[in-house]
Amino acid sequence: MDIVTIIIALVAVFIAWKVLAGVVKTIALVGILIVAAIVVFGGMG
Repeated sequence: MDIVTIIIALVAVFIAWKVLAGVVKTIALVGILIVAAIVVFGGMG
């Protein structure tokens, strides 16, 4: 796993959690997690 990607994703989730609200927050968090998963697992093989 790429530690840097995980850290960036966690920071992005934290910022989204503080800045956004409601449905927009949920969509942003899901989007961040999907992108992080694609980067981490897609890069493995």
